[in-house]
Amino acid sequence: MKTNEQLTDSMFYIMASLTRPRHGYAIMNLIEETTKGMITIGPASMYTIIKKLLKLEWIYLHDGTDSRRKTYLLTENGKEVLKEEIKLRKLMVQLAETGLKEVKE
Repeated sequence: MKTNEQLTDSMFYIMASLTRPRHGYAIMNLIEETTKGMITIGPASMYTIIKKLLKLEWIYLHDGTDSRRKTYLLTENGKEVLKEEIKLRKLMVQLAETGLKEVKE
């Protein structure tokens, strides 16, 4: 799936967190724990991005069992966007690693 919009790092982290239903606090915690505190996304930024992802229909409001918290989940379209972004980011890492190896030589 081609999209005209490249994901920001924050969008990527949030979408990667939503392969399972999660509420805002759980998303922020998962990102912080996974990155060992190197990446933190504050509530204002996260909910601004969530609004945008909802509008793009890459995530949706998931009917969870806890009515006090809104949980979100990737749509099928969102999964495809995330898969394409992963491919792109792997190529970026490969480019950087190749460049660094050449510098050593």
